[in-house]
Amino acid sequence: MGETLSGRDIIVVGQQPWDTEIGSNCKNIALEFSKTNRVLYINSPLDRITLYRNKHEVKIEKRLDIIKGKANGLIKIQDNLWNFYPDCMVESINWIPSTSIFNLLNLFNNKKLAKSILKAIRTLEFKNFILFNDNEMFKGYYLSDLLKPKLSIYYSRDYMIAVDYWKKHGEVLEPRLIAKNTLCVANSTFLADYCGKYNPNSFYVGQGCDLDLFFPNKNKALPNDLLSIKKPLIGYVGALQSIRLDIELIEHIAKNRPDWSIVLVGPEDEVFKNSNLHQYPNIIFTGMKSIDSLPDYINAFDVCINPQLVNLVTIGNYPRKIDEYLAIGKPVVATATKAMETFSNFVYLAEKKEDYIVLIERALAEDAADLQSKRRIFALEHTWENSVSAIYSAINSVEKG
Repeated sequence: MGETLSGRDIIVVGQQPWDTEIGSNCKNIALEFSKTNRVLYINSPLDRITLYRNKHEVKIEKRLDIIKGKANGLIKIQDNLWNFYPDCMVESINWIPSTSIFNLLNLFNNKKLAKSILKAIRTLEFKNFILFNDNEMFKGYYLSDLLKPKLSIYYSRDYMIAVDYWKKHGEVLEPRLIAKNTLCVANSTFLADYCGKYNPNSFYVGQGCDLDLFFPNKNKALPNDLLSIKKPLIGYVGALQSIRLDIELIEHIAKNRPDWSIVLVGPEDEVFKNSNLHQYPNIIFTGMKSIDSLPDYINAFDVCINPQLVNLVTIGNYPRKIDEYLAIGKPVVATATKAMETFSNFVYLAEKKEDYIVLIERALAEDAADLQSKRRIFALEHTWENSVSAIYSAINSVEKG
């Protein structure tokens, strides 16, 4: 049984609103917090450029009604969990070249947001609350100063400053933000080390995954578009993005092992669409598939791969797809990164493209029922309950001194 925290008030601030259509670490964490604590989840405030670009969308109209006082922005989601739409609009300021001027105006935005959040705090009568900041380095930069929580936590789940939007001012501001929080928690060892440079109270807390769909199913028929494909099937599931995946590596596998079928399941960016990969008869692009059907494809694969590039965008990312592969018991060959060290006992790690051929051959030869069972047991340890328990452990250790 892991550590727990109960009877506390927690405010969660992040980049993704509760009504986002995509998966969200922040929402999963908030739900787990709310099992034993009261939680207020703050949606990111509407900014002026988003209003200008999307003013006719239903979500934007809803936020405008709240800002105009026509609707209540505080909504109860379930017991112990509330969602709050700020009744303010912030200015879009990232275009400003000077970080010092940007952050002066950022203080203005933060004050507007804090004033709005304080209304919800008073309504819910939150006391001695914990402020949990989900990687929001700009709109959340001053909130610990303005809201004065008993304890503040910065959650690092992506190396954001590798992305141009965040890099512009984040290279200066994020280290300062990390330093001024009571503690930092991170979902990869790379990010925990990064936070540790600026705050000694930095902790690796792992990653939760929703793996209910992902289980071995040897009796289910192959997806129709794989029925006539020659085995062995070497497969990848996920967005095919040239900033994250190594096209040259995939081509190397296809060229050197024409007897293998390389199956790529997911939407392609323009670079992938125009790449030489489409010239190889043993590379199969299935296009985007529904989430519910992804386990069927993984079950069909003989070996799963994660042929990612090693760059600032990828090096610190926790690779959730690896857990999905392992939950089905599949052998996995992946590019070695700092974040992948966590998986080293269960995944074949490749340092260079030539290693992929050797390791896929080994994975095919060594696969056995006992290994499949061990992989699944390992993956199923990566629950939100365990990740949040590690967050509680970090909080308790800091509070106890």
